[in-house]
Amino acid sequence: MVDAALETKAAANPARRGRRRHANGSGATGPELFPQKAFRQPRNIYKPLEAVSADELESIHQSSLTVLKEIGIDFLHDEARAMLKTAGADVAPNSERVRFDPVLVEELVSKAPAEFTVHARNSAHNLKIGGDYIAFSCVASAPNAQDRDSGRRPGNQQDYRNFLKLAQFFNIIHCVMGYPVEPVDIHASVRHLDCVSDMVRMTDKVFHIYSLGKERNLDGLEITRIGMGLSNEEFRRTPSVVSIINTSSPLRLDTPMLQGLIEMANAGQVSVITPFTLSGAMAPVTVAGALVLQNAEALAGLAFTQLVKPGAPVIYGGFTSNVDMKSGSPAFGTPEYVKAALVGGQLARRYELPYRSSGVCAANTVDYQAALETTLSEWGAINGGGNLIKHAAGWLEGGLSAGFEKFIADVDLLQMLAEYLTPLDVSPEALAIDAIRDVGPGGHFFGTQHTQDRYKDAFYAPILSDWRNYETWAEAGSPTAYDKANILYKKALEAYQSPSLDPAIGEELDAFVAKRKEEGGAPTDF
Repeated sequence: MVDAALETKAAANPARRGRRRHANGSGATGPELFPQKAFRQPRNIYKPLEAVSADELESIHQSSLTVLKEIGIDFLHDEARAMLKTAGADVAPNSERVRFDPVLVEELVSKAPAEFTVHARNSAHNLKIGGDYIAFSCVASAPNAQDRDSGRRPGNQQDYRNFLKLAQFFNIIHCVMGYPVEPVDIHASVRHLDCVSDMVRMTDKVFHIYSLGKERNLDGLEITRIGMGLSNEEFRRTPSVVSIINTSSPLRLDTPMLQGLIEMANAGQVSVITPFTLSGAMAPVTVAGALVLQNAEALAGLAFTQLVKPGAPVIYGGFTSNVDMKSGSPAFGTPEYVKAALVGGQLARRYELPYRSSGVCAANTVDYQAALETTLSEWGAINGGGNLIKHAAGWLEGGLSAGFEKFIADVDLLQMLAEYLTPLDVSPEALAIDAIRDVGPGGHFFGTQHTQDRYKDAFYAPILSDWRNYETWAEAGSPTAYDKANILYKKALEAYQSPSLDPAIGEELDAFVAKRKEEGGAPTDF
């Protein structure tokens, strides 16, 4: 009944559907399904919040350097340790532990660029990273997918591709930072070949490859190069793909991640160094202590990247939250998470580096908890000066599920945030003195020419909010946001159009993927 009512309402109200987008996602002409603006990166017009003073921030920095100097961090990679030893780090014989002189850390980190551009297959979707620019990514790396119709299930290729379609369709999603859901029905040895080539074919936005062994990195880099239509030399000069490098907290960088850092830096591509420091579990129970650990691990990874290739593009990643001390489960969108996100941004700005944060929650379904925690985490990310905000659409269950209805709800939130970040128009026309004069005391503005000229685009048009009065809403079946999101994600999938791809590039891509599959793909044991 609810679905039928919503379908009837949508059919009867084409203005709410708007105009269909171009296949390239520009939304410039043609009937749209949803009200959305053309692809553009929001810019943070507000000064980032500072949760700690300059002196307090310096104490976190100095404590991080003390950790690296006196305790050290394990580098589980022989080549990496040899490079660090040659550079002057303290690497004891027959040990994986690396200790850093503070001067060496600061000298290396200072070589990283403050801003750079990541290039997309469609140049209109290039991303500026750093400064006040913001890029939102959809959910990544979830092992399960869920929607109301089929419930929660292990990730599969169809769900994976459907999430890519949604990421391409919605202009507020600027990039795809990982597989939205892990397609476990594809063998792990060749999964990356299918998934990354799907990203090239089904989207024309910036995307991500995983650092899960050297072979996967090299395959992902080659697929990206082919998709971009660049020579090897051009590719090394053109940042075009991103990899998230997670430390194994506390104080460890494992072999696959270090291999990823080496290959990404050597190729001139982007690494996001992101410790996963859960306060009370893999990090101290105090937020300040967790931030010291986060910063020490991030600095170690950032320094190593610049040792591999000075000037390689990197992003300072923060993903500090807390756990539920009753169960040990991760909690997200908490007050502690917001504080950590704010301080993480302060630390990134201290090192003059772009900052990665996240829009996350621990909710199991699309409900009040999901809305509250996601909004708070986004608030921390944006007010912390986040440049790359991961998991901003579709994240559920602490990252264990990617939700289709949640994706739509989050798109609505992100579009609202983008409007919040749009400068207020205070032009003479917007100040509306003539309209106020025409109406005078006791009148109304509905019929003025000033209103008539602007009413269609005057305010943000929500995707999910229902502004009908109670009686009209009840007569339509009392639909909830969850009900509407279930319908709308399917309509977005129907409206998706595959972006164009040069046939020669498609043939080269097919040949490479087929060749690597014949060779067995990548090893599944490290």
